Amino acid sequence: MMEYEYGSFRKESDFHNRCCGGMLWCIRDICGIICAILTWLLILYAEFVVMSVILIPSPYPIYSIVNMIVFQTCAFLAITSHVKTMFTDPGAVPKGNATKEMIKQMGFREGQVIFKCPKCCSIKPDRAHHCSVCQRCIRKMDHHCPWVNNCVGENNQKYFVLFTFYIATISLHSLFLAINQFLMCIKHEWKECTTYSPPATVVLLLFLMFEALLFAIFTAVMLGTQVQAIWNDETGIEQLKKEEARWVKKSRWKSIQAVFGRFSLLWFSPFARPAPKFKNESDLYAV
Repeated sequence: MMEYEYGSFRKESDFHNRCCGGMLWCIRDICGIICAILTWLLILYAEFVVMSVILIPSPYPIYSIVNMIVFQTCAFLAITSHVKTMFTDPGAVPKGNATKEMIKQMGFREGQVIFKCPKCCSIKPDRAHHCSVCQRCIRKMDHHCPWVNNCVGENNQKYFVLFTFYIATISLHSLFLAINQFLMCIKHEWKECTTYSPPATVVLLLFLMFEALLFAIFTAVMLGTQVQAIWNDETGIEQLKKEEARWVKKSRWKSIQAVFGRFSLLWFSPFARPAPKFKNESDLYAV
């Protein structure tokens, strides 16, 4: 009964940071919006150079087709993971629910210790932290990432991990293709290696290599820190603040399953969400 009433309160009253009639989570932060658009533009640039400069003009059809399939698949999954991370509620605690009426409604015992966030006036669960950009307390908040214009938290960490994984993959793939194309053009003295002029091809390939190397390093580091945090059942903020664990830590395998679900190929799909451990898991509150 307590879970149902809490869920009802959330759905009826909590439209902060939401758009499209409350269906999508949406942070109205100009810096985050610019970073998110820039991310899409950089992916589109890589798409343009890989397809128009490298693969389509290639005289080797099997080489082109195989690399097209791999690159397009990973690029599609990267963009999808990015969009899912950006528009998924990361685990926001209902704003302004720290009232006497709500505390009674949620069934807290008299004298029970609860934590209230003074900034958003919400009952603060264990491991929740307040984000100054989202202006909300986020359950299991890891960090706020401007590149996805959202916090990384309990509900969207899987999508963020997949985003870093697929961006790192297409970055390394683009770097390999660009270097291979560059060497091939030098070998053939820039004759019939691309439809663009040699100076334009050099500029396009060099910028792609720079972009690919930069993002491969950046996203690989982010991926490593995320996997380590999940492995140790500790968020980035908890590691940074060196918070003493007041919660019962899961085993490493259970911690991974809490984010990705039971092991299957769906781990790598941004369309699949781990099965909730409880009914209306997104509406649950635990002290």
